[in-house]
Amino acid sequence: MSILTNNETIMNLFQDLGIDPSFTPTGLSRMAAVESKFIRDLKLNVSGMLNSKNMTKKEAYLIALSAAANEKHEVLIAAFEGLAKKEGVTDEEISETHACVSIMNVNNIFYRFRHFMAGNEYYEKTPAGLRMSVMMNPVMGKGLFELMSLVLSAINGCERCVTSHEHSVKEQGADEPRIYDAIRLGAVIKGLCVTL
Repeated sequence: MSILTNNETIMNLFQDLGIDPSFTPTGLSRMAAVESKFIRDLKLNVSGMLNSKNMTKKEAYLIALSAAANEKHEVLIAAFEGLAKKEGVTDEEISETHACVSIMNVNNIFYRFRHFMAGNEYYEKTPAGLRMSVMMNPVMGKGLFELMSLVLSAINGCERCVTSHEHSVKEQGADEPRIYDAIRLGAVIKGLCVTL
């Protein structure tokens, strides 16, 4: 029996997310070996943010999936896809989530470069020339797609994209508590990716 299977908090987290209990990530194993208090915090943070009153379960799972996909964490990608499907998420919405991750990585790099090079007339005035049709009429709805784009931009550290998508999300009717919880969810899932 591994040190992880002896830790009730870890086993509860794995059960909540649908992760195989035999999964033994190094970071979490090291924490379990010394009975780190952070394990409880991690479990509470994940469950608290996935159960935000400002997002439906479907929305929370798709945003969590986008954060896991952004970090290329295959175990969490599978977990959040499974949880999302139980909430009625379609294959098209899952595909669109992965597409959102991809296009936001393109945009975050490009617009972060432009921001770093502020004042360079050529970079500022030359059209980006990047195709982004997936953003025009998303299956999941414009409001959720923009919220997901905002979370990914925050994770990837692009100030221009964060500012732009925060404005768009508000135009789509989201209030600050919804935005704040989505960002906290993205932060918690990024931390979970690092730990697992």
